[in-house]
Order: sequence, then C-alpha cells, then structure tokens
Amino acid sequence: MTTINLRPWQADCANKAMDWLQAGEDRHFLINAAPGAGKTICASVIAQRLFDAKMIDRVIVIAPRTTVVNQWADEFKFVTGRAMLKITGADDDPENYGVDLCATWSAIQSSLDGLQAVCRKDRTLVICDEHHHAAVEAAWGDGANGAFADAQFTLILTGTPIRSDGKESVWLAYDDQGLIDHPEGGTYTLTYGEAVDLDYCRPITFHRHEGKFSVKLDDGENISVSGTEETQFSAGLKRIRGLQQALDYYKLACTPKYLPSGAADTNSYQASMLEWCIEKLNDLRLRMPEAAGLIIAPNIPVAEYMADLLELLDGEKPVLVHNRVSNPEGKIAAFRNSKKRWIVSVAMISEGVDIQRLRVLAYLPNAQTELYFRQAMGRVVRNFGPQDDSRAYVVMPTHRVFEEYARRVEAEMSPAKLRPSDTPDTKVCPDCGAECPKDETSCQICDAEFPVRGPRMKTCEACGSLNTLGAKDCQSCGEAFGHDFEISLNDALRVGAIIRGMDLDEEEVQEGEAVRDVFRKGVLSSGDDQLIKILKHLPEESYGRLARMFENNQ
Repeated sequence: MTTINLRPWQADCANKAMDWLQAGEDRHFLINAAPGAGKTICASVIAQRLFDAKMIDRVIVIAPRTTVVNQWADEFKFVTGRAMLKITGADDDPENYGVDLCATWSAIQSSLDGLQAVCRKDRTLVICDEHHHAAVEAAWGDGANGAFADAQFTLILTGTPIRSDGKESVWLAYDDQGLIDHPEGGTYTLTYGEAVDLDYCRPITFHRHEGKFSVKLDDGENISVSGTEETQFSAGLKRIRGLQQALDYYKLACTPKYLPSGAADTNSYQASMLEWCIEKLNDLRLRMPEAAGLIIAPNIPVAEYMADLLELLDGEKPVLVHNRVSNPEGKIAAFRNSKKRWIVSVAMISEGVDIQRLRVLAYLPNAQTELYFRQAMGRVVRNFGPQDDSRAYVVMPTHRVFEEYARRVEAEMSPAKLRPSDTPDTKVCPDCGAECPKDETSCQICDAEFPVRGPRMKTCEACGSLNTLGAKDCQSCGEAFGHDFEISLNDALRVGAIIRGMDLDEEEVQEGEAVRDVFRKGVLSSGDDQLIKILKHLPEESYGRLARMFENNQ
C-alpha cells in the first residue's frame, strides 16, 4: 500500500464515506464529483480503509469500457497494493477467483450469477463507476441490481448523475423533478466549478465555429444554411419531404468535403475548425510541451477524413481509434504516454478515459446530449501537475443546444476565484523543463533546440507547384484552389467565445488576442500589485472589450 497525499476534497469525502458506512443507516454512498477531480483514487482509499477496518473481504469495480478497467486496475493497485482481475469479456467466471475484480458494464451481463454468488459469499464492496449506465429500465441496470443486491457496501461514482433520457439509475432515490434525492449524509458533491476554483481541474473556454453553406439544388436554386440564421425555404421547397432535415446545419457541419482527386479538402468547414485548433495547440505547447488535442467525430468516415486533414494541415499523422481499428485500447495507452499531438476518436475516448495532457477538443459528436457534452469536456480539463497553468479549449459548431450546455458549465464557475491561464514571456523546454524566453531558438540550460514549425504546403493539381495551405490561388499558374460542390462552403469562421459568464463576439475575441501580449507586458511592467491582481482574473479573450471601454471613455 502506498502513502498518498490526498486532495482536501478526497480526504473529506473518504472520512464522510467511512462515517456513513460504519453508521449502517444505508450501505450506498454517492460520490458526485466533476470529471478529472480524482474519483478513482478517492474510492480506492475508501476501499483500503474498509479493508483495514475488517469490514469487507473483496472489491468489485464496474467501469464503462476496457480502457477504464485497465486504469482502475493500475490505480487500485497503486493505492492498496492489491492486484485486481480485469474482466472485459464473457469467458471469465468471477466465482473461480478469490481476488478483487474489475469488469466492464457489458462484460458483467454474462457473469451475473457468478457475481451474485460472490456477493453472497464474501463481504463485498461494489464500486459503480459512471453510474448513469445503470438505468432502472435498462438491461444493465436490471442486471446490476440483481447481481449486487447482496453486496455489503456500494460506492456510486459519477460526474454526470442525471441521464439525458430521464431514466432513473438503480440504488438511488429521485424526487418529483427527477433529481437525485440521496441522503445528504451519504453524498459528497464537487462541481466542475468548485474543482476549477480549487485547481483540481483546468478552466475551459468554448469557441463557437460558424460556417455558411450554400446548397445548390437540382433546379439551380441556392439555399443558404448557417448556424446563426434561420434557413429560408420557399413555399414550394417546404413541400419537399425531408429537405429541411437534409439541410440541417449540424448535419452539414459533419459532412466531409473532398477534392476531385479524392483527397480531403483543406478549404472545408472541418479544416477551418482544425486550423484554429492547431494554432491553439501550438500556443499551449510553448508552456506545456506535452499538450495534445482530441477530435471527437460522429462516425468512422468523418473520423478518417479528419485524420487525413490533420496530417495535411499539421504535418503529423494522428492516432485514429474506433471500434474497427486493431487494438484501440493499446493505441490509446500508447498515445497517453507519448508526445504525439493529436488523437481522433469515434466513441472511444469519453467517460472515464484519463489522458491528462489533452487540452484542445474539436467537438463533432454523434450524440448531442448534455451528459455526453460534459463527459467530452471532462477529457481536456484534467490537471497535469502542480505547475500546470494551462487552459482547456473546446471548438464546437455554432449550435443552440451546445451553447446552452456551455453556458450551464460556465455558470458553475465563480469568476471572482477563477484564475485564467497566464501568458508569460517564457516557454518551457520540452527536454529539461527550464523556463526560457519565447524568442530563444534553444534552451539556455541544456542547449536543446526548440522545434520550429514551418508553413504547411499543398500542391497545385494543375502545375504541381507548392503553395502555402492558406493560398486561394496557385502562386505559379494562378489556378484557383476553390472547388464547386453540390453543397459548398462559402465561409467558415469563429463567431466568438463563451467564457466566465461573458458572451463575446468574434471581433472582440480577435481584438483581445491581438492586444494580449502588449496589454500583459504593460500591466506586468507597471509593478502595480492591484493591476496585476485584476489581470489574473481577466481572460485574454476579454482584453478587446476592455480596450474598447477605455477608448469610448476617452
């Protein structure tokens, strides 16, 4: 067993759980803590204390997917020193093993009788991770309820306790409004906003990304579709069945665009999203050389398209994981421990998957629920260590539903306490970790050369000449790089940010980014402690609005 310095919330939660379970009023304890706050470590500590108190004989953990099962086994052994058998398929019988177990939700369905026998034979602590999977009316919930009805104790772990479909989960009571009504004494809650204030999670900024699509119909008529304006249909077009659904803005935002050669088009909406993400990741890696980005795609074809775009735009082939690639769990584990920049996923990196260095998320999911939204943002807010001063960023299509979710996340944070990331005049050496001036080409301590990212190039299909990716026409022959599509993209741009309770338009955001360095340098060089203190609470995206206020008052 390892001695662990617990975060204050983990220590308070473990003490509260022990008091509740030892009192014997209810054998269920609920830990409702933000993704990335450290629920796995906390639950493992509670398990160890129950072992020490001679209150349990075994532990069974249920987790959402194989990657999370592997993480559980590693962290549980780190905390308790006890090996944990991992069950991820239907071939293992838990009755045959006298050890602690960790299984996926799907795997336990074939072992319900064996798990029930274990709970009846031994005093068992069941740790139910991502509890929203266990809906009462769903098969997994029914199975879990029967298999673990005789467990000695149950720890219920969640970061998103309310299911988007409104179904209730087993082992918890609900009030008339559908909210969890578990006793306060048996519950520990830590919101995302609280986790940010306490520096357990990184603060997050949501960037809306608008695209204006011009859809050319068979009769030659063009229809304009965007995320900020209502699509106008003539009376005749309204009568065409399925047309409005086909021209849904989000559907168009998830539609790949290809060149006549079959290559991914770098002038597409998705490419414009990725260009912003690449630029932001480049900035982040000055301070956090390990920082990485995640692309969540709605399906495999779009994921493959995004992976091709990333290789064209960023010069590095990303890791691609979905249920049809070989060994996706191994690829995720390898990416976690590497310094590769990007990973593209279809439903493989969501709840519970811990890759602490992820900081940028391009969000184009299939599911549009708040539960999935919060689980996805939880992938990029995990703290990387005591020196981590980074922010997390999500770029998402302009979409009313996503914006509502983002504003609710923002509402949880306390602007008075939230410290946005600083943008110091130094960068971190990726080899030795030394702080170096931003304009240095090599480290002053270890002489390691800083990587230089040159402009990415594309080849003109007409004459074969190389051009920068952003070029609209070939510099050699003048051939236009734009192409006609049956559904073509006229324009793609960011349309502002939602951050710390402010709704900024894109012009303000760009102004803030333009004056950021000058503004910060002026305040820091003034030596005025009060001004510097104020600066620490201002997100850089708001500097443009502040500058406008000064200009208007002159």
